[in-house]
Amino acid sequence: MHSEALKRPMTGSNDANVLTVTGIGKTYVEPVLADVSLELVPGEVLALTGENGAGKSTLSKIIGGLTDPSTGTMTLAGQPYAPQSHSQAEALGVRMVMQELNLLPTLSVAENLFLNRLPRKAALGQLGWIDRKRLAEDARHAMAQVGLNAIDPDTLVGSLGIGHQQMVEIARNLIGDCRVLILDEPPAMLTAREVDLLFEQVERLKARGVALVYISHRLEELCRIAERAAVLRDGRLVHLGPMDELTSDRLVTLMVGREIGERIDLGERKLGDIALRVEGMTRQPVVRDVSFDVRAGEIFGVSGLIGAGRTELMRLIYGADADAGAVSVARAGRPLRRLTVESLSDAVKEGITLITEDRKGKGLLLSLPIAANVSLGNLDAVARHGVVDTRREAALAQRQIDAMRIRTSGPAQAVSELSGGNQQKVVIGRWLARDCSVLLFDEPTRGIDVGAKFDIYGLMDALAREGRALVVVSSDLRELMLICDRIGVMSAGRMTGVFERASWTQDGLLAAAFSGYAKREAILHEPIEPDAKAPEDNVEH
Repeated sequence: MHSEALKRPMTGSNDANVLTVTGIGKTYVEPVLADVSLELVPGEVLALTGENGAGKSTLSKIIGGLTDPSTGTMTLAGQPYAPQSHSQAEALGVRMVMQELNLLPTLSVAENLFLNRLPRKAALGQLGWIDRKRLAEDARHAMAQVGLNAIDPDTLVGSLGIGHQQMVEIARNLIGDCRVLILDEPPAMLTAREVDLLFEQVERLKARGVALVYISHRLEELCRIAERAAVLRDGRLVHLGPMDELTSDRLVTLMVGREIGERIDLGERKLGDIALRVEGMTRQPVVRDVSFDVRAGEIFGVSGLIGAGRTELMRLIYGADADAGAVSVARAGRPLRRLTVESLSDAVKEGITLITEDRKGKGLLLSLPIAANVSLGNLDAVARHGVVDTRREAALAQRQIDAMRIRTSGPAQAVSELSGGNQQKVVIGRWLARDCSVLLFDEPTRGIDVGAKFDIYGLMDALAREGRALVVVSSDLRELMLICDRIGVMSAGRMTGVFERASWTQDGLLAAAFSGYAKREAILHEPIEPDAKAPEDNVEH
């Protein structure tokens, strides 16, 4: 059907391409894009895909005015297009929703939505004052477009979860005139309902004649939403054609240049004694009385909906947030011992590390080189007499670059110049350089292509075989079912079930993810007798 639609002649304003890219190239230390040419047609979605480091984000940033091309030209609606800044590109109707969020956490949702066009009061003596009532009304309208009706526009963005923040970012870019919209991995942290709302909005934009570039590695999303596909590999365009002519296997082969199976054989692993014990972990209202054990050599998955408390649980185990509960860890030559963790450095000393889901805000110093980022958690290995030995630092970074297969020109390259997936590998590589017995992975493959994902899966398997205990949070249920020995399901702040590999089903896991909310709704609507306990006390553990 898609190819048929592409062959139909377009009429009216759709006769011309809205954006044409000709011979675009970009060189940092080495070329990252070379001779890329393509066109965007009004009212269609072009899927842009490829491995991490293939050049997708670089091409998008060039179109969005965030970086200049080294070679090539562009036209917008038939006119020369060479934006000198992101704001200039936006003024011309070219919008970009980046995978890494571009919001101000200390401002409200409404203020973030209309930061550059805050409504002003016009009454005499009030010129220059923000019209808060109008701002709230405008924000509610924009938020309703992406299903954020239940959130107060005055809510601070920093208090929202990553999934809701991403929807705010999308809503911000849908305000005003939009000719071209680039969506960089938009559903990576969204629920199925939020994805449906996003796709409904995409259909409205297509009807208005907006051209969309949709960056994703998920074939099911691309088939659902895109008419054409452009595949980049090593900075070059290796395929441009109708979406319905691509199979999953064909797409993967184009992306990575080799065959990759959809299955991975992790084999049997020998599990040891309990390496991590979590008891009564609580931080009201997001985490409530969670307990579980993880054995040495085991990969324990944590599933659940956005807002279920998964990330908050990882932060509690790591000691980033203080509240009720206890954590016990066993290390080589030392039995299980309850820890007193008062700081993040204490957690690291005790052999616990957290690979955060927010690599940009909490995991990396983007302006610094790879070497500096890797050495951040390993100063004892690279410093001599309190001073960092740059040769040791570079050597440590190179070992992690080789081990993680990070695409880079070397340890001196700035992390900001790497693709999202390679940035994630830098975060993981930093902590793998330490002797950590417990590794907490929060969305480790978010924004990582299929080839790199299987690299990470193999790495996790190797770590487990070394006797380390792994806890993996993921929004991709199929990913957890592929790599984990057991899966614990979070729902409304509680762990509603722990499932063994031999007995779990996708339906069972999903039912457990919704069960806590069903109980909560039943309690909220149940009449309370005068001598009954409070609703919260009636919730089953």
